Amino acid sequence: MINDMYNWGSVSGSRSTIVVVEDSPTALYVVADLLAREGYDVIQATDGEEALRLAAQEQPQLILLDVILPKLNGYQVCRQIKAALETRHIPVVMITSKAKDKDRDWGIEQGADGYVVKPVDRSALREVIGQFVPSKG
Repeated sequence: MINDMYNWGSVSGSRSTIVVVEDSPTALYVVADLLAREGYDVIQATDGEEALRLAAQEQPQLILLDVILPKLNGYQVCRQIKAALETRHIPVVMITSKAKDKDRDWGIEQGADGYVVKPVDRSALREVIGQFVPSKG
């Protein structure tokens, strides 16, 4: 199991924290780099179990969640985050290659607050993040 967790930037309480959950190293790097450049603290997870642990432990302002993950898929993770008292307030945006309407609808039914289809368009990602987290920079 790969267990990568990086905190980009300072540990200042004034910076918003975003957890990015993605098992593809390339996709994880692209999203984490964009967020770091925008001034967010980024914590990375590569599987569903790690995502649940980090959601409870770190209490981020947003979780960006892939659907196809090892251990627990993104739908399962989202459902558990939204069911738990300590994490249900955290917005979850799914970022996935699953582009069919039924996949998007299922994600929203599981509690996702947003849904972005890969490949990630940077401006669309900024826009959806801006709906949940104050703009940085």
